[in-house]
Amino acid sequence: MNELELEQTAVAAEPAATPAPTPAPEEKETAAPTEPPKEKETVEVVDVAFRNSGKNYFFAPGDLTFTLGEKVIVETARGIELGRIAQTTHRVASDRISSPLKKVMRKATPDDIERSDRNRELEVSAAEIAQQKIAARKLEMNLVDVEYTFDNSKLIFYFTAENRVDFRELVKDLAAIFRTRIDLRQIGIRDEARMVGGLGSCGRPFCCTSFLSDFAQVSIKMAKEQNFSLNSAKISGACGRLMCCLRYEHESYEAALKHVPPMGSYVETQNGNGTVTEVRPLAETVRVKLDEKPEAPKMYPASEIKVLRSGKKGAPKEQGKQ
Repeated sequence: MNELELEQTAVAAEPAATPAPTPAPEEKETAAPTEPPKEKETVEVVDVAFRNSGKNYFFAPGDLTFTLGEKVIVETARGIELGRIAQTTHRVASDRISSPLKKVMRKATPDDIERSDRNRELEVSAAEIAQQKIAARKLEMNLVDVEYTFDNSKLIFYFTAENRVDFRELVKDLAAIFRTRIDLRQIGIRDEARMVGGLGSCGRPFCCTSFLSDFAQVSIKMAKEQNFSLNSAKISGACGRLMCCLRYEHESYEAALKHVPPMGSYVETQNGNGTVTEVRPLAETVRVKLDEKPEAPKMYPASEIKVLRSGKKGAPKEQGKQ
């Protein structure tokens, strides 16, 4: 909370007959002692991961100690849930915590794990029934996944759809069958890929399934800067959107591009003048099509050429050796 500092100036009117005061001896100004910066307050937490979520959530460990991957019972906004320890006890800055920080209720018992497995079996049959009801009501929606909360207080159906779907009658049908609270959630195609899972073009599990907690914005500019083919089939993931991994090296390419001339630049080389036809930012080299030998472009280090005209703006621009 910001504090306002109010400056008050007192002005005293002195009578003319009053003699001028004798100036006080000058005192040397002493610098106020500087206080060391306060350390951020930290809180002890464990990270808990849940099914269908790449994001981890903080919980207070209390007096318990955990091992990585151990299953625990916690209370969430959805109710009682079974999760797994994604990171054991550690400390984080208190400003990263959403108050109140809930404690881990207990370690999962064999009965808890058995109940969770039984819920997975119930979800399979629930999905089959939901598919039948969706078809019967001719709703244009694609059922992606079904999830019971641990305590069976809620049954959640995840689906995708091109347009808005009126599923009020479907909810009534499902509530009458399962006798519990029904929650239908429309998700995007990236969330669908996260839930379904699979292998990317790199041969590894989808990033969104394995470790990404949030979907960062990815643009076609990132693909251009990394010299990817702009063929959508080659730069799109299984979800049909631009691959999340295009963002991983974006900052490195942005920094490297500052040390090479842009495509189309007219440059001077040791073999004559020519036009830049290819840029390799990380290697800091460019391919130049020489005016005198256009049939045989050559590769040059960016530090050994001189830019005569920048390809980015097209305006004459004299530069020293880069």
